[in-house]
Amino acid sequence: MALNAYENVMERVRAAAERAGRDPSEITVVAVSKEHPVEAIRELYDAGHRDFGENRAQDLAEKAAALPSDIRWHFIGALQTNKARLVRPVARLLHSMDRDRLADAWIKGVGLPPPVLVQVNLAAEPQKAGAAPEEVEGLVVYCEGLGIEVRGLMIIPPVSDEPEDSRRWFRGLREMAERIRDHHPAATELSMGMTDDFEVAIEEGATMIRVGRAIFGPRQMTGA
Repeated sequence: MALNAYENVMERVRAAAERAGRDPSEITVVAVSKEHPVEAIRELYDAGHRDFGENRAQDLAEKAAALPSDIRWHFIGALQTNKARLVRPVARLLHSMDRDRLADAWIKGVGLPPPVLVQVNLAAEPQKAGAAPEEVEGLVVYCEGLGIEVRGLMIIPPVSDEPEDSRRWFRGLREMAERIRDHHPAATELSMGMTDDFEVAIEEGATMIRVGRAIFGPRQMTGA
């Protein structure tokens, strides 16, 4: 990873925030380090970055053990219930809470579980994880009833070559979040936007973006 790539992403974040009349400090950049080695993460850590995202439980556990303890790890992938025990002790935030059974697994362990975002499958794509729109508020209530703090919502929009195509999904998630906050005021975070569309996401209210390729380049740990 070249540091100038990271700096370029941060400048694009600042510019997008300013276009939307927002403060860039409101936006957390999660550097998605999946399939990249510990050395690449350490280079970005040494430059001052602290928020990193992984999507495989075993990779997260191994990298967390090898890197400084003040890294804020985000788990951003679909999580099997039997892998929750690996992620729970390490993650600062789970972006992919999507069903009651996962909430039941997430609560198991010592102390309070880390907070979560509810992943929403707004486009009803059968190949993707995420709660259906009509299930979201019920899942928020279920999580809160177990003592799990729900910080907000997350979305992965349909794949498209045009960043503008994601805008309708980002806007839809923001509008859903506004409705949910009427009864769940702590649900303020919106995790949306990746390498190809994060500027549109910021314009539509993202508080967290998940950027991998634009920072780290092509994946390196093939088969990991």
